[in-house]
Amino acid sequence: MKSVKINGVDYNIIKDDDKIINVEELSEMITDYFDEFDYILGDVAYSHVRLKGFNNKDNPRFNKINDYSKINDYINDKCAYGCKYFIIEKVNKKDTKKSV
Repeated sequence: MKSVKINGVDYNIIKDDDKIINVEELSEMITDYFDEFDYILGDVAYSHVRLKGFNNKDNPRFNKINDYSKINDYINDKCAYGCKYFIIEKVNKKDTKKSV
């Protein structure tokens, strides 16, 4: 499995059939907001990348709206028809817990 490092965080590339991942661009887009997510989906439509975070059910920050098992529904319902997309998975998921 191929991996990338973005802003010091290691991710495995789950899907990138069209080779659209641009690490430089993602390093500007992936902020600490995405720290709590196990997966990041990036879809490209009209030359713009849009990111969405997803979690497994065992993540303490799990929410139905970000359920990774529903990612295909999200792609079909919320992304432009036939758009190119990628999915990356955070390697060290211990970072998903935030201290209060």
